[in-house]
Amino acid sequence: MSGSVSSPMAGASQRSMHAWLLLLPALVLLVTFTHWPTVATLIDSFFSTPKGARPAQWVGLENYAVMADDPVFWQAVRNNLWFAAATIPASIGLALLMAVWVNERIAGRTFLRMAYFTPTVLPMIAVANIWLFFYTPQYGLLEQFTGALGFASHNWLGDPATALACVTLVAVWKEAGFFMIFYLAALQTLNPSLKEAAAIEGASRWYFFRRVQWPLLMPTTLFVLINAVINAFRLVDHVFILTRGGPDNATTLLLYHLYEVGFKFWDTAYAAAITVVLVAVLAGVALFQFFVLDKKVHYQ
Repeated sequence: MSGSVSSPMAGASQRSMHAWLLLLPALVLLVTFTHWPTVATLIDSFFSTPKGARPAQWVGLENYAVMADDPVFWQAVRNNLWFAAATIPASIGLALLMAVWVNERIAGRTFLRMAYFTPTVLPMIAVANIWLFFYTPQYGLLEQFTGALGFASHNWLGDPATALACVTLVAVWKEAGFFMIFYLAALQTLNPSLKEAAAIEGASRWYFFRRVQWPLLMPTTLFVLINAVINAFRLVDHVFILTRGGPDNATTLLLYHLYEVGFKFWDTAYAAAITVVLVAVLAGVALFQFFVLDKKVHYQ
């Protein structure tokens, strides 16, 4: 009797061990490259930056106090908030519009899908260099177009009033095609009978989208929104190529400021403090979206 009881328990224990062994490589990579660096960065933020023979010293919250008094940091925060407020709704709205359009039976649908998705597969450095040519004063493509309309030459990336808007436009152009893929996939999973029923009832296309498609797309929208928020606070490639944070820190975003502090000024302890704040804010936003906005999502 005891052998018959222990046999299922031994089998369950063996299956559990196999499961953990299968998960072990992924867990090792996750802990090594995600969890441990996060904990190490948090610890480093409470120490000074080691320089030469001088080891790191415990300084407590001094790095955070320096951050609170750093005008460039707060300028980067304001820039990033404006950047996020523009890129998130613009990229999501444009992605949804493109997805709805290429989901219809139209001529050249495959070509349109490819054209919309192409910016996503291009390297970010290459994208920034393409747009750098567009914005170049006097002989750039944008200058050629505005000059043909009779407007005066303008240094788009050298003017603090327009530099951030130019960087924002590049980000929207790069991300909209990526988000479109998720919306297009979600649209193609919807039951075609819903559209047929709406057509029989005489519903307009706008009414059908607002009352049927949009509520059913809310799970996808939540996923896209979380990614859009994270992307808005981790942009550095475009800024590095287009403006290097200028002019006068007008395009300095948080991650670029973090890069400059850590790798240009080599103040790794202060950079660790900025990293902790940035990760904490992004984690809080993600948790809010998952646990608060998720309640308003209608799943099929």
